[in-house]
Amino acid sequence: ENFPTQHEIETCSVFKVLEGFYIVCNFYFKMSDLICPKEKTVVPLEDPIITETTSTLQEWGVLWKQLYVKHKVDLFHKLRHVMNELIDLRRQLIQGHLAQDQTREIKRHITVRLDWGNEHLGLDLVPRKEFEMVDQDHISVSELYKLRHGDGCQVPVQHHLFINLKSFTYNTISEDADVFFSLYDTRDNKQIRLLHAQSTLYTHTGHTQKGHIHTQDIFPQPLHEHVKEHDLSSKDLKRDLYIVTHVIRTANALLFLLLRPYGCAVLAMSDVFHTITDLKEEKDFVLKVYTCNNENEWFQIHENIIRKSSTKYSAPSTNYGLIISLQLLRGELDQIRRENQAVFSRALAITRKLGFPDVIMPGDTRNDLYLTLERGDFERGGKSVQKNIEVTVYVLYADGDTLKDCISLGSGEPNTSEHRSFVLYHNNSPRWSEMIKLPIPIDRFRGSHLRFEFRHCSTKDKGEKKLFGFSFTPLMREDGTTLSDESHELYVYKCDENTTFSNQGLYLSMPCCKEDFNSCPNLPSTLPFQRNPKETFWVSTQLCSTKLTQNGKAMDLLALLNWKAHPDKVLDILGQLRHINGEEIVKFLRDVLDTLFCLLDDNTDKYGPLVFQSLVFIINLLRDSRFYHFRPVMEAYIQNHFAGALAYKELIRCLKWYMDRSAEVVRQDHIQEAMRALEYLLKFIVQSRILYSRATCGMEEELFRASIQELFQSIRFVLSLDSRSSETLVFTQAALLNSFPDIFDELLQMFTVQEVAEYVRGTLGSMPSTVDIGQSMDVVKLQSIARTVESRLFFFPESRSILLPVVLHHIHLHLRQQRELLICSGILTSIFSIINTSESSVQEEVEMMVESLLDVLLQTLLSIMSKSQSLETARGQRCPQCTAEITVRDSPLLHYMKKIRFCNAWNLTDMEVFLPVQGEYVSTLLSLLRQMTEVHFHHLLNNFHSKEELKVREFLLKIFCVFRNLMKLTIFPRDWSVMRLLTSHVIVVTTQYLSPALHKNFSEADFDFKVWNSFFSLTVLYINQPSLQLEPLTQAKRKKVLDKYGDMRVMMAYELFSMWQKLGENKPHFIPGMMGPFLGVTLVPQSEVRNIMIPIFHDMMDWEQRQNGNFKLVEAELMDKLESMVSDGKGDGNHRELFGLLLEKIEQETWRETGISFVTSVTRLMERLLDYRECMKGDEMENKKIGGSSNLMNFYKSEMNKEEMYIRYIHKLCDLHLQAEDYTESAFTLLLYWELLHWEDRPLREFLHYPTQSEWQRKEGLSRKVLHYFNKGKCWEYGISLCRELAFQYETLYDYQSLSWIRKMEAAYYDNIIEQQRIEPEFFRMGFYGRKFPFFLRNKEFVCRGYDYERLEDFQQRMLGEFPQAIAMQHPNQPDDALLQSDAQYLQIYAVTPVSDITDVPQLERVPERIKSFYRINNVTRFHYDRPFHKGPKDRENEFRSLWIERTTLILSRPLPGISRWAEVERRELVEVSPLENAIYVVENKTQELRTLISQYQHRQHHGNINPLSMLLNGVIDAAVNGGIARYQEAFFDKEYINSQPEDTERIAQLNDLMQEQVHILGVGLAVHEKLVHPEMRPLHKKLIDQFHMMRAGLHQVSGSTCSSVCVCARACAVSVNIQSSLYMWSNRGCQRATQGSTLPEAS
Repeated sequence: ENFPTQHEIETCSVFKVLEGFYIVCNFYFKMSDLICPKEKTVVPLEDPIITETTSTLQEWGVLWKQLYVKHKVDLFHKLRHVMNELIDLRRQLIQGHLAQDQTREIKRHITVRLDWGNEHLGLDLVPRKEFEMVDQDHISVSELYKLRHGDGCQVPVQHHLFINLKSFTYNTISEDADVFFSLYDTRDNKQIRLLHAQSTLYTHTGHTQKGHIHTQDIFPQPLHEHVKEHDLSSKDLKRDLYIVTHVIRTANALLFLLLRPYGCAVLAMSDVFHTITDLKEEKDFVLKVYTCNNENEWFQIHENIIRKSSTKYSAPSTNYGLIISLQLLRGELDQIRRENQAVFSRALAITRKLGFPDVIMPGDTRNDLYLTLERGDFERGGKSVQKNIEVTVYVLYADGDTLKDCISLGSGEPNTSEHRSFVLYHNNSPRWSEMIKLPIPIDRFRGSHLRFEFRHCSTKDKGEKKLFGFSFTPLMREDGTTLSDESHELYVYKCDENTTFSNQGLYLSMPCCKEDFNSCPNLPSTLPFQRNPKETFWVSTQLCSTKLTQNGKAMDLLALLNWKAHPDKVLDILGQLRHINGEEIVKFLRDVLDTLFCLLDDNTDKYGPLVFQSLVFIINLLRDSRFYHFRPVMEAYIQNHFAGALAYKELIRCLKWYMDRSAEVVRQDHIQEAMRALEYLLKFIVQSRILYSRATCGMEEELFRASIQELFQSIRFVLSLDSRSSETLVFTQAALLNSFPDIFDELLQMFTVQEVAEYVRGTLGSMPSTVDIGQSMDVVKLQSIARTVESRLFFFPESRSILLPVVLHHIHLHLRQQRELLICSGILTSIFSIINTSESSVQEEVEMMVESLLDVLLQTLLSIMSKSQSLETARGQRCPQCTAEITVRDSPLLHYMKKIRFCNAWNLTDMEVFLPVQGEYVSTLLSLLRQMTEVHFHHLLNNFHSKEELKVREFLLKIFCVFRNLMKLTIFPRDWSVMRLLTSHVIVVTTQYLSPALHKNFSEADFDFKVWNSFFSLTVLYINQPSLQLEPLTQAKRKKVLDKYGDMRVMMAYELFSMWQKLGENKPHFIPGMMGPFLGVTLVPQSEVRNIMIPIFHDMMDWEQRQNGNFKLVEAELMDKLESMVSDGKGDGNHRELFGLLLEKIEQETWRETGISFVTSVTRLMERLLDYRECMKGDEMENKKIGGSSNLMNFYKSEMNKEEMYIRYIHKLCDLHLQAEDYTESAFTLLLYWELLHWEDRPLREFLHYPTQSEWQRKEGLSRKVLHYFNKGKCWEYGISLCRELAFQYETLYDYQSLSWIRKMEAAYYDNIIEQQRIEPEFFRMGFYGRKFPFFLRNKEFVCRGYDYERLEDFQQRMLGEFPQAIAMQHPNQPDDALLQSDAQYLQIYAVTPVSDITDVPQLERVPERIKSFYRINNVTRFHYDRPFHKGPKDRENEFRSLWIERTTLILSRPLPGISRWAEVERRELVEVSPLENAIYVVENKTQELRTLISQYQHRQHHGNINPLSMLLNGVIDAAVNGGIARYQEAFFDKEYINSQPEDTERIAQLNDLMQEQVHILGVGLAVHEKLVHPEMRPLHKKLIDQFHMMRAGLHQVSGSTCSSVCVCARACAVSVNIQSSLYMWSNRGCQRATQGSTLPEAS
């Protein structure tokens, strides 16, 4: 509402995105920017992702509206939703009130939606890094490729499930209830989570809706319980998980409360994951609560529900149940807490995993014991029924006191001091499967025990609980270990209510289980409590503690930590350290390390080797994924707590001793472990040396350097050993190579960069070549080199100059043998990434890479592309020149692909296998070429010259071939325009550098056609690349491309022109071969490119004219290529300008006449081809397609004389007719091919869909097909002549069987003519005016044969639908020149009448009307239409006397029907028809209409519907009585008119005859009408009869006087006797005809 001021408007941009939505971008400028706009660049101070979102929404806004127009409603609504989300997310970013983690998450959501929309709209992929667009100028091409095709390695992410209990509705519980939730894994049949929602449900008496729990009305505490599942791993999410809910009700039993099972609900997590499609999305779920049919099955009710064992549980009668909401969160818990403060501000219970997570984090302290009451077997005890057994659990300390609040029922519930189980009714073998958690303090764990008391809960008698037994178990054994994670069978001891447990020592001295009994052989004969041997009780435990252990071996660890108390056992303890569980060691990691180095300081000679082995074991333990997160703990210890200043000497000595023995020892497991621990061993060595140096002020520095030098000599010794015959040595070398790159950073603390680089170079150089080692070792060696390149050491320019040669040497060897290609490409990607970001000069490094890699890279790419091409041959994308020009070494590559281990199984027939390798090496080559400057190319070509000239030729052929393949193969996806444009830029720049070498080495006497042809093919392919065609792009995107690269098509076109000019006398080698490809370049819609190509066309024509005296070869080549290129979508309407420029050049030549003729023909062909392409678009109507095909077909025949193309388009036109079900037109179209064939036995080749056959056979087959189409089109008259032609051929060959068949068909056609009814179509004249119509319609007029029953209004609507931009003209006048030349479409349509050209149309009365009607409307070339006007003054008494007709006759270029429903008007004839002639014409036409309709009803063809006949009779008779004929009589039979117009005497008599004939026909029609009329329509029939009598009486009266007047007038005018006789006979015959054949009594 508050509009900005003028100043504010100048500093903001407003973009309209959606209707009602606007984006406002504020830009802030410095004052200097405003003062000096030419010297400063104005940059908005906003996040780049905001700018991208703004521009993307603008682009989407246009496309979004187009989706609605194209009826893509689903995508329309989805995109609208995404755009609204983007606007909201963008607003949050602009406000700037978000924390860093929230901002990052918002950006992630924005990029996900931007990429989704771009993908679904077919827009370009945007390369991103850290959610922001990447500038390709600041990274290498290989890095850019990796952004889309990365390795996909991801760090494991924790997931968290947020559960919110909203309500619980039930109708069968009248007591309070508790709800327990757990996550259940069906594959392991165990819970992985236990939680208890704080949802104790209280019922209130007097509530109106009993049993319906509602939050606000029922609970003193809210029902909405929030529970969060913590540390769910990706592995957990892939399990078959279910949320299981148990409902336990609290029953009132007289004097006490009793827990009873009620029901269970289950929800599959797979359904949750399918429903929750986005993180942080909260969805509601309804869980039905099922009840158990038999309480004995309660322990597995959730399994029965999951297995759908419906006989074991009952479904609720209604949809009552639990309503919970679930939300999936991802990330670390602290991050989740920061991002969802609103969630954590509520009463939230965090539930952890049962047991340790997949990754144990340092500082993660837990001490939980999970106890499950499984089952029990108890005696009946003299009772008549079984017991109701309740178990009470206590945790007691050594002093007998109960531990307070050490029992937890689950998350969300306060801890208690005792737990009472639920009761299974009348069951002496109850199975509870009830789990509780015991969070016992660590200091109270030793000496504590569990006691289980068993009571029978009587619901009768006094309603009391009676104690009858108990069990117990200690929590920790004598050796300090806790209960094992398993099921424990406990003894049950008898007791009663009077029993007191004040002295727990009484029963603790007794065995608690069978194992305890076996370990106590000297038990007293009398015990305080008697055990019932028939009763047992089972529990299971699971300990999750970071401080306690269940492993007896862990006691050795405790002994190690207290080694000074047992110094004699140290060696044994160190020997047993590797057998201790890793979880126990990491708990005390720092203490263990301190102990080991104390032992080393105490006695190096005695403990040194064992301490070294123990240290190696601990270091390798941290390589385990479970303890990987303890590596920072180890590093922190080394940096902050390690104090072994003398340790480095012993560590170096032991390490060197292990390496030196690698050539001697057979079993090398301990050596391999030491090699794997090399990184942390070096960390300890370096830190120890630093501590020693500080303490001694750098003493013994030379000794330390010498020891390191000797250590590296040992490393080189190990790597130089021949391992082909020793598998164990292979593993040792592999372990060393794998750890070697990890020591660089440690060495850099003690040595200079150059010194470390020299150490590394010597080590890498000591490795044997690929020939001398196995493939497995080869992979490890390359991986070590890859990590070396990625290390910090390689980033220093001074070290890179030392290391790069040896790295390139190994890569060159591998590429030459085509082994381990993927790893090599990864190394090169890293190298280019470092070089691209280096701030120092890299010219020498690039020079080094060019000399070592360029040639072998090209060879490798050709090998890979050769296989890709063979897979793409079916798609027509093979480059024929590539296999002809270059000899590709396939065998090593195929061998590599079969045996490669890096990619696992590589299927050679799978195209997806080659794309990553191919893309990797393409990006690598492009990176290298992009780094090369003119100096590099100059040195490269000079090196070739110094060797041999064939090397230049081979290099140029290779690189040109690779470039062509880059443009033909699908290396990069079509939506990756950034990569495609960058590739094109590198190619054009490289070509500009290489073209001078081509001219210098292969011109004049040294001309090499193959190299030049390869160059020209490359340039043509380059210019025609789809990715370089800027015209279809949006204006913003086109400007962006032009600003960055310019129009690269123009750059390559100039290079093409320059090299063509340098050909000189060698140009004829490419004429006419390159005419087609160069023509393709001219069809690119870029004016400058076309202007560049015009002189080349002129040059080619001129050279052929010089050599052959004509340019027929050029003409033939051009015509052949033009059709295929335009069909492929090339060319546009600006071709006239192109050929106009060519005409200007031809005007100056001596051969200009033939040249102008040639260019004119090409121009006309181009126009028709473009029209045809436009018409054949998928959404165009059939008539437009047929018109375009017919136009092009006729052009090929009449002007081009291209018979093969003519025949092709005959069949294309026929197929279009068949699709439109125009069978008559299909037949006439195929007759064009039929007429080209002869009845001869000349063999014909396979063509189109015709097989190899004789000409006679093909013509016979065509004849049969044409007959079939004529039959379906009901044009049997045309088929009869063809039947006779075939019959003559069969009779000549004595093929009587075929002759019989064709004669029968001919007879059937005659029957059809007589018996079947055919609808007479109407004909319409169409005028297409304006320059917007296609060329074949522009400013032309046609006559169209309408469809059956199609009237003028229907036809007009259909044509306006085919030409939606056209404006309908409302008058029949001819258009003026302004309208013809306008840039619009005007459509003029009106009906026309056929005028039969056949002079021998049967006119005898006995010929059926249907036969005569066929000849009136078929094979017609003349049509007319009338325009009435009054000549002179209008006769006010009778306008018919002065009503003249302007009759326009249209003569067509071909008859209708024919090869199309349309036929072009060839010329027009205009005549004026007098009023009398018009009257004759009107009466005659109406009579004909009556005759046709009456004939149809006489043959019962309208099946009882006589409405058309009634309407026509009524119209004619009523008009005759009230006007019409009466007005004609009044106008022309008047004596005054007859005397004044003696020249019309014959016409007056003819009109009189026609009137009499019409009366006769009306009489017949009324007779037919009387037979068919419905009784209810009799009054109408009676009216028609009465009016008919009046009409006939009036006509007879006028007719008599007219006859005498005509005779008198004739004598007065001295007309001959013959004329008088004729008139008399014509008149009498007309009168007689009116009375003949009438069935009405009155007519006789």
